[in-house]
Amino acid sequence: MEQTFVGIDVSKDRLDVHVRPSGAAFAVPRDGKGVEELLDRLRTVAPTLIAVEATGGFETIVAAAIGAAQLPLVVVNPAQVRHYAQAVGKRAKTDPIDAEMIARFAEAVKPEPRQVPDAAARLLGELVARRRQIVEMLVAERQREKRADNVRVRKSLARHIKVLERELQDLTDDISGLIRGSPAWRETEDLLVSVPGVADKTSSSLLAEVPELGRLTRRQIASLVGVAPFTRESGRWKGKSMIAGGRAPARAAIYMAALSASHHNPVLRAFYRRLLAAGKPKMVALIAVARKLLVILNAMIRDKKPWQYA
Repeated sequence: MEQTFVGIDVSKDRLDVHVRPSGAAFAVPRDGKGVEELLDRLRTVAPTLIAVEATGGFETIVAAAIGAAQLPLVVVNPAQVRHYAQAVGKRAKTDPIDAEMIARFAEAVKPEPRQVPDAAARLLGELVARRRQIVEMLVAERQREKRADNVRVRKSLARHIKVLERELQDLTDDISGLIRGSPAWRETEDLLVSVPGVADKTSSSLLAEVPELGRLTRRQIASLVGVAPFTRESGRWKGKSMIAGGRAPARAAIYMAALSASHHNPVLRAFYRRLLAAGKPKMVALIAVARKLLVILNAMIRDKKPWQYA
């Protein structure tokens, strides 16, 4: 049976659609009526996979509608699609061409479909993202306060810092309440924080940013978060292994947990010290700890077993 792949380019006002391998193409408005028409037409082609390019949030409603219709969906990274287009020599860029490239990318790469987060999961993700923004603003304002010479400026900064601190606490309480109000999330959080070095903030970040935790292999989860090293070599030239890509917020969360675990978790502290004794740079050792910690957490969620020292 022939497989069918659909690429959807999302813009502010319309959706451009391309179907592979038939080459059929059409466009619909990006509104309620247009999305209904899109779903009707997608059902008639029985797609193997529908790929929607992430477009600054414009894709959210479209992805949610496709997911609710129980159609196979993946939201793809626009940078990957552009690299694919360059690799096949497609330099022109219009919305219909972009839709075709998304469909061809889906056909060639066949990324795994992902379940669309429900309303509660989206809310958790937004709250965690907002908390991260508040933390960044607090860091910046505290740095400005240290550098400020004028008394009035320092007082203004101090007032703003107090407002941000209250808002941070309110967001933290909201996140905690949302997680503790969900039996599934509560169980997962209890497993995560049973690991020395993993705090509430890390667990909430992972719940929001990596809902696949516990459902992927160790290699897949490391690659998804962006802590899997890849090697650069060509002929006799040997490059250094490095990490790249993945989900930056989740990678930052697991890295901060690794910093703590390298001091307070007996197993990971011993692992970290062995790497240092073997001559590994501190940053390389910490990334290795982060990867090992992530793999441990993935296995714990999969097996529903709390942390054990043995």
